[in-house]
Amino acid sequence: MRLLFVEDEPDLREVLKKQLQGSGYSVDACGDGLEALDYLQLTAYDAVILDIMLPGVDGLSVLKKMRNAGDKTPVLLLTARGSVEDRVAGLDLGADDYLVKPFAFDELVARLRVLLRRSNGQVSNVLQCGGLEMDLNSRRVSRDGRELQLSAKEFAVLEYLLRNQGVVLARETIENHVWDYDFEGGSNVVDVYIRYLRKKVDDGFEKKLIQTVRGAGYVLKETL
Repeated sequence: MRLLFVEDEPDLREVLKKQLQGSGYSVDACGDGLEALDYLQLTAYDAVILDIMLPGVDGLSVLKKMRNAGDKTPVLLLTARGSVEDRVAGLDLGADDYLVKPFAFDELVARLRVLLRRSNGQVSNVLQCGGLEMDLNSRRVSRDGRELQLSAKEFAVLEYLLRNQGVVLARETIENHVWDYDFEGGSNVVDVYIRYLRKKVDDGFEKKLIQTVRGAGYVLKETL
């Protein structure tokens, strides 16, 4: 899942970006509101972590512009301790949640899981399809009780397919939600990872879950 992280304090921004990437997220990060608005125009993100106190354009203004433009991307606000008015204003403007600085990284990730779950209409942190099960908390994946060993990027691609099961996803759509702007791979990277996943998820099973829709992309669904 691809995140936009907007934080003006460079050290905190870099540390949290690396920690989020270590937790399996693809992350674009910037340090001011104007740059954040540019990022939001270029890419559809799965969630935004947005500090309120930003140079150029503050976080509440970024949030207001997003919602006025019809952008429903989940937003988690980062606020200073004691800034109750900012938190209330942010929630009224359409923020989905907030976190008060300083905070524990585990809580940040837990709140992100909740936001992403809500945005996909899910009620659990376990994604399932046709005997395939992914536990987002433990990052364990299994099919029919057999544990599957996935790389971080394989996990990310499969997670996106599971969150959108039954939906035909273009290669570009998958790439945009799994890789960030730092990616320097080839144009067929999605096909490569789909091939890796098929070997681990479908080989040896009668029912094939990952399917190709010619000329359109890929879809994960349980076949009859």
